[in-house]
Amino acid sequence: MITRNQLTIAVMALSLTNLSPALLRAEDTIEKAGVATGVSAGNMWFLPIKAITMSIGAISGALSFVVTGGNTELTQQIWQDTSQGPYIITPDLARTAIGKRPELEPKK
Repeated sequence: MITRNQLTIAVMALSLTNLSPALLRAEDTIEKAGVATGVSAGNMWFLPIKAITMSIGAISGALSFVVTGGNTELTQQIWQDTSQGPYIITPDLARTAIGKRPELEPKK
């Protein structure tokens, strides 16, 4: 006679084996790993460069204020241009940067 526990285990095993191919495809896993690696490598270079750019922009803006005799409009424009985002590369930002490509569209 089949017990309740055995029936529960059998139902769980069948449902997991039927769902796993749809949820865990190798292409999706490889693609996610590739995106994560690319974004991490990009941020390894982007973050220090962004920090340097913002530092130079802050100094240049202050220097422009002194050199131009107090032109606040120019100073604010320099600060705005160098301090605006993005501050980190995200997968969505990377997709936007490469444009719309059918092979990169989510699979249905």
